[in-house]
Amino acid sequence: MNPNFVNTASAAQTGVAPRERIVAAACDLFYRQGIRAVGVDAIAEAAGTNKMTLYRHFSSKDELVAECLRRVGAKADALWERLAAEHPGDPRAQLKGWVAAMSGHLGSVGERGCAMCNAAVELPDRSHPARVVIEAFKSAQRDRLARLCAAAGAPQPELLADELFLLAEGARVSVQSVGPEGPAARFARMAEAAVAQRIPAA
Repeated sequence: MNPNFVNTASAAQTGVAPRERIVAAACDLFYRQGIRAVGVDAIAEAAGTNKMTLYRHFSSKDELVAECLRRVGAKADALWERLAAEHPGDPRAQLKGWVAAMSGHLGSVGERGCAMCNAAVELPDRSHPARVVIEAFKSAQRDRLARLCAAAGAPQPELLADELFLLAEGARVSVQSVGPEGPAARFARMAEAAVAQRIPAA
Protein backbone atom coordinates (compact mmCIF):
# COMPACT_ATOMS: atom_id res chain seq x y z
CA MET A 1 0.00 0.00 0.00
CA ASN A 2 1.21 3.49 -0.78
CA PRO A 3 2.25 5.15 2.51
CA ASN A 4 1.61 8.59 1.02
CA PHE A 5 -2.02 7.82 0.29
CA VAL A 6 -4.84 8.34 2.77
CA ASN A 7 -8.35 7.31 1.86
CA THR A 8 -10.76 10.19 2.45
CA ALA A 9 -13.71 7.85 2.12
CA SER A 10 -13.22 7.03 5.78
CA ALA A 11 -12.10 10.51 6.82
CA ALA A 12 -15.59 11.73 7.66
CA GLN A 13 -16.65 8.66 9.64
CA THR A 14 -18.73 9.33 12.69
CA GLY A 15 -16.68 9.09 15.85
CA VAL A 16 -13.41 10.29 14.34
CA ALA A 17 -12.20 13.52 15.92
CA PRO A 18 -12.48 16.60 13.67
CA ARG A 19 -8.74 17.23 13.72
CA GLU A 20 -8.01 13.70 12.52
CA ARG A 21 -10.66 13.96 9.80
CA ILE A 22 -9.14 17.22 8.60
CA VAL A 23 -5.62 15.80 8.48
CA ALA A 24 -6.75 12.62 6.71
CA ALA A 25 -8.69 14.56 4.10
CA ALA A 26 -5.89 17.07 3.57
CA CYS A 27 -3.22 14.38 3.20
CA ASP A 28 -5.25 12.61 0.54
CA LEU A 29 -6.20 15.75 -1.40
CA PHE A 30 -2.70 17.25 -1.29
CA TYR A 31 -1.20 14.01 -2.55
CA ARG A 32 -3.72 13.34 -5.32
CA GLN A 33 -4.29 16.91 -6.55
CA GLY A 34 -1.32 18.95 -5.35
CA ILE A 35 -0.95 21.39 -2.47
CA ARG A 36 -1.61 24.60 -4.37
CA ALA A 37 -4.61 23.15 -6.20
CA VAL A 38 -6.45 22.34 -2.97
CA GLY A 39 -8.11 25.01 -0.88
CA VAL A 40 -9.33 24.91 2.70
CA ASP A 41 -12.94 24.79 1.53
CA ALA A 42 -12.34 21.50 -0.27
CA ILE A 43 -10.50 20.08 2.73
CA ALA A 44 -13.26 21.05 5.13
CA GLU A 45 -15.91 19.56 2.87
CA ALA A 46 -14.00 16.29 2.44
CA ALA A 47 -13.52 16.12 6.22
CA GLY A 48 -17.22 16.67 6.89
CA THR A 49 -16.60 19.91 8.79
CA ASN A 50 -16.20 23.64 8.11
CA LYS A 51 -13.44 26.23 7.76
CA MET A 52 -14.01 27.60 11.24
CA THR A 53 -13.26 24.19 12.73
CA LEU A 54 -10.25 23.74 10.46
CA TYR A 55 -8.74 27.04 11.56
CA ARG A 56 -9.46 26.19 15.18
CA HIS A 57 -7.03 23.29 14.84
CA PHE A 58 -4.56 24.81 12.36
CA SER A 59 -3.57 28.45 12.22
CA SER A 60 -3.02 28.28 8.46
CA LYS A 61 -3.07 25.98 5.47
CA ASP A 62 0.73 26.02 5.61
CA GLU A 63 0.66 24.50 9.10
CA LEU A 64 -1.76 21.84 7.89
CA VAL A 65 0.59 20.97 5.03
CA ALA A 66 3.44 20.58 7.52
CA GLU A 67 1.35 18.29 9.71
CA CYS A 68 0.41 16.14 6.73
CA LEU A 69 4.05 15.73 5.81
CA ARG A 70 4.90 14.82 9.40
CA ARG A 71 2.31 12.03 9.13
CA VAL A 72 3.87 10.83 5.88
CA GLY A 73 7.26 10.83 7.56
CA ALA A 74 5.97 8.84 10.52
CA LYS A 75 4.64 6.13 8.19
CA ALA A 76 7.98 5.95 6.41
CA ASP A 77 9.78 5.68 9.75
CA ALA A 78 7.56 2.73 10.64
CA LEU A 79 9.05 0.81 7.70
CA TRP A 80 12.49 0.88 9.30
CA GLU A 81 11.08 -0.49 12.54
CA ARG A 82 9.27 -3.25 10.67
CA LEU A 83 12.41 -4.25 8.79
CA ALA A 84 14.41 -4.38 12.03
CA ALA A 85 11.72 -6.56 13.63
CA GLU A 86 11.50 -8.90 10.63
CA HIS A 87 15.29 -9.30 10.31
CA PRO A 88 16.77 -8.77 13.79
CA GLY A 89 20.55 -8.56 13.75
CA ASP A 90 20.71 -8.98 9.96
CA PRO A 91 21.36 -5.56 8.39
CA ARG A 92 21.92 -6.99 4.91
CA ALA A 93 18.49 -8.64 5.01
CA GLN A 94 17.04 -5.35 6.23
CA LEU A 95 18.68 -3.58 3.30
CA LYS A 96 17.23 -6.16 0.91
CA GLY A 97 13.84 -5.64 2.56
CA TRP A 98 14.12 -1.88 2.06
CA VAL A 99 14.81 -2.38 -1.66
CA ALA A 100 11.80 -4.70 -1.94
CA ALA A 101 9.58 -2.25 -0.07
CA MET A 102 10.63 0.64 -2.29
CA SER A 103 10.06 -1.47 -5.40
CA GLY A 104 6.57 -2.40 -4.24
CA HIS A 105 5.85 1.22 -3.41
CA LEU A 106 6.80 2.28 -6.93
CA GLY A 107 4.40 -0.22 -8.47
CA SER A 108 1.46 0.60 -6.20
CA VAL A 109 -1.81 1.72 -7.75
CA GLY A 110 -2.33 5.47 -7.69
CA GLU A 111 1.39 6.16 -7.21
CA ARG A 112 2.19 9.84 -7.61
CA GLY A 113 5.74 9.62 -6.43
CA CYS A 114 7.06 10.90 -3.14
CA ALA A 115 4.77 13.26 -1.24
CA MET A 116 7.82 14.99 0.23
CA CYS A 117 9.42 15.59 -3.18
CA ASN A 118 6.13 16.76 -4.64
CA ALA A 119 5.73 19.24 -1.80
CA ALA A 120 9.30 20.48 -2.15
CA VAL A 121 8.68 21.28 -5.83
CA GLU A 122 5.47 23.15 -4.99
CA LEU A 123 6.97 25.01 -2.03
CA PRO A 124 10.27 26.62 -3.08
CA ASP A 125 10.25 29.09 -0.18
CA ARG A 126 12.66 27.61 2.34
CA SER A 127 10.97 29.53 5.15
CA HIS A 128 7.73 27.61 4.62
CA PRO A 129 7.02 25.43 7.69
CA ALA A 130 6.67 22.36 5.50
CA ARG A 131 10.19 22.82 4.08
CA VAL A 132 11.65 22.23 7.53
CA VAL A 133 9.75 18.94 7.71
CA ILE A 134 10.82 17.90 4.21
CA GLU A 135 14.50 18.63 4.66
CA ALA A 136 14.68 16.98 8.08
CA PHE A 137 12.88 13.89 6.78
CA LYS A 138 15.02 13.46 3.68
CA SER A 139 18.25 13.94 5.61
CA ALA A 140 17.16 11.45 8.28
CA GLN A 141 16.16 8.86 5.69
CA ARG A 142 19.49 9.13 3.88
CA ASP A 143 21.44 8.98 7.17
CA ARG A 144 19.47 5.94 8.31
CA LEU A 145 20.20 4.23 5.02
CA ALA A 146 23.92 5.03 5.44
CA ARG A 147 23.95 3.51 8.93
CA LEU A 148 22.29 0.37 7.61
CA CYS A 149 24.82 0.12 4.78
CA ALA A 150 27.63 0.45 7.31
CA ALA A 151 26.13 -2.23 9.53
CA ALA A 152 25.77 -4.50 6.49
CA GLY A 153 29.51 -4.25 5.89
CA ALA A 154 29.81 -1.70 3.07
CA PRO A 155 33.37 -0.30 3.01
CA GLN A 156 31.97 3.01 1.75
CA PRO A 157 28.52 3.17 3.33
CA GLU A 158 27.96 6.85 2.52
CA LEU A 159 28.56 6.21 -1.17
CA LEU A 160 26.23 3.21 -1.28
CA ALA A 161 23.56 5.09 0.65
CA ASP A 162 23.74 7.98 -1.80
CA GLU A 163 23.47 5.60 -4.76
CA LEU A 164 20.41 3.85 -3.31
CA PHE A 165 18.83 7.12 -2.19
CA LEU A 166 19.23 8.70 -5.62
CA LEU A 167 17.96 5.57 -7.37
CA ALA A 168 14.81 5.67 -5.24
CA GLU A 169 14.30 9.40 -5.73
CA GLY A 170 14.80 9.12 -9.48
CA ALA A 171 12.50 6.12 -9.77
CA ARG A 172 9.72 8.02 -8.00
CA VAL A 173 10.00 10.87 -10.49
CA SER A 174 10.15 8.44 -13.41
CA VAL A 175 6.88 6.82 -12.30
CA GLN A 176 5.17 10.18 -12.64
CA SER A 177 6.67 11.04 -16.03
CA VAL A 178 6.54 7.72 -17.91
CA GLY A 179 4.65 5.35 -15.60
CA PRO A 180 5.64 2.32 -13.50
CA GLU A 181 6.58 0.26 -16.55
CA GLY A 182 9.38 2.68 -17.49
CA PRO A 183 12.87 2.82 -15.96
CA ALA A 184 11.37 2.62 -12.45
CA ALA A 185 10.46 -1.01 -13.16
CA ARG A 186 14.19 -1.80 -12.96
CA PHE A 187 14.76 -0.08 -9.64
CA ALA A 188 15.06 -3.32 -7.64
CA ARG A 189 17.52 -4.85 -10.10
CA MET A 190 19.71 -1.75 -10.12
CA ALA A 191 19.57 -1.33 -6.35
CA GLU A 192 20.43 -4.98 -5.75
CA ALA A 193 23.35 -4.68 -8.18
CA ALA A 194 24.64 -1.64 -6.27
CA VAL A 195 24.43 -3.53 -2.99
CA ALA A 196 26.19 -6.58 -4.45
CA GLN A 197 28.95 -4.38 -5.87
CA ARG A 198 29.51 -2.31 -2.74
CA ILE A 199 29.18 -4.98 -0.01
CA PRO A 200 31.58 -7.93 0.02
CA ALA A 201 29.95 -11.34 -0.11
CA ALA A 202 29.58 -13.01 3.29
